[in-house]
Amino acid sequence: MKNQICVISIYVPNLNKAIDFYTNTLGFELHKQYGPKLASLVNGDLPLVLEENDSASNNQNASGVALGLQTEDIYEKVKFLKDKEVHFIIDEPTDCPPGKFISFRDPFGNILEYLQFED
Repeated sequence: MKNQICVISIYVPNLNKAIDFYTNTLGFELHKQYGPKLASLVNGDLPLVLEENDSASNNQNASGVALGLQTEDIYEKVKFLKDKEVHFIIDEPTDCPPGKFISFRDPFGNILEYLQFED
């Protein structure tokens, strides 16, 4: 499977304020809130996810936006990326609402994630 963007995540310091901005100012619709720190918005076929994260406001070098790439085998991707000496943020497949994910940075500090969806 070729790399395919499957989600865009935006890390924010305050989820409620972000939901208000993206719905009332930009016109997105709230699709689902997964708890106090995670929500998805309607954005055609490409989900837009808002995630409250303290480091979004504390680390000026961190990207506030992350591209999520879909994979069929997240464990294979971890091995491949480790062989390439990629700088991981989360290098063990971790549970998330749609399945499992890992997180890493490109050479410029931008955040990317691989997601493996559950059936």
